[in-house]
Parts: sequence; structure tokens; C-alpha cells
Amino acid sequence: MNNNRTTERLLDASRDIWEGYLSHPFVRGLADGSLAVNKFRFYLLQDYLYLFDYAKVFAQGVVKSREPEVMRVFASYVASILNGEMEIHRGYMARLGISETQAEAVQPSLSNLSYTAYMRAVAAEEGPAEIMAAVLSCTVSYEYIAKWIVEHYPDADKHDFYSEWVRGYASEGYAAENQRLIALMERLSADYTDAQVAHLVDIFVACSRYEAMFWDMAWNEAM
Repeated sequence: MNNNRTTERLLDASRDIWEGYLSHPFVRGLADGSLAVNKFRFYLLQDYLYLFDYAKVFAQGVVKSREPEVMRVFASYVASILNGEMEIHRGYMARLGISETQAEAVQPSLSNLSYTAYMRAVAAEEGPAEIMAAVLSCTVSYEYIAKWIVEHYPDADKHDFYSEWVRGYASEGYAAENQRLIALMERLSADYTDAQVAHLVDIFVACSRYEAMFWDMAWNEAM
């Protein structure tokens, strides 16, 4: 029996969307170092705001879970996002002369608001497995993108500005955390019917489409 049967269905359903990430001009700019700093700055601030709502979605996983171990996993990611992943953002903000107070005063773009509202609606209305389907697209696609960059642009992790982003999301530590989330996805959906898994696929594909919109938003600096 395939131990990652649900996750593989999610990934298979979104494959074309994810392939589109790799040809996106923003991602290509990260890869070859040609991305204009102002575009990255716009992305960085929007993603910083996004992560606060992303953490709230994981927090809803704590609320919705009945098993203490599942609660602990969701809770650990709230802390990891707020104190771990945000460190990449804070490092760049320091280099760009942006304080946390200034970052938190930025208005979220319409694409950002729409994406996070969708995830938070799923978290409010549905269960832990559906919450996992909503959060997985973001975290796993960043690993997918960063590892593709490292494979096809061997010097990307040495770039004087964007290397920190590439190394962070291509790291083995980040991949290990994603495997932990995938294992939880499989655990939560182990007894799901085909119809229930199909609903998880719908959520995951919607969030994958929102990820594509986020890259578009960053490239166009669109509010």
C-alpha cells in the first residue's frame, strides 16, 4: 500500500500549476539573481504579512484536533512559522532597512487577502485534514521551487542577495519538516473515503492556484 496516497493525489492534481511556478519570471529572477530588489521587497513584505495568517490556520488545527499528538504537531508549526521561517524575512528586512513595525503597517494586497481568507475559512469550517490540505501547498511548493533552482542554477545558493532564500527553502531541515507535515496529512486522511479525499484535492488545488497568484502579485507589485 502506498503510504503517501493522499499527498500523491494532491500533487498529481496540481502538477500543471506547479510546473508554471518554475517558468515564472519572479522565480527565474530568484534563480539567476536578476530579480529587481524592489520586486523582492514587495514580495517579502506581503509574504511577511501572509505568514501571520498562515500561523493562525495552523493554530486552528490545534483547536480542531482531538489527539494530543496531532495538537502538538500543529502547535509546533505555529511556533516554527513565527520564530523560524520569519527569520529569513527578518534577515532580509534588516538588510533592506525595514523595521518590523514598518512591515506590520504595510497593507496586504488583494491577492494576499483573498488567499489568506480562503485558508482561514477552511480552517474555521472544516477539520484537521482539510486544514492540512490548505497549508501543504505553500510549504511543499517552496521546497519544490528551491530544489529546482539549486538543480538548474548551481550558483543560486551563492548569490550575494538571494542565496539566503534559496538555501533556506532548499535545506534538508526544511524538507524534513515538510515530511513531518506529509506524514500528518496521511495520518489524518487514512480513513477518508474517495469523496472526502477528492475534497482535499479541491482545497489543495485552490491553494496552489493562489500560490500562482501570489507570484504574479509579487512580479507586478500589484496591490
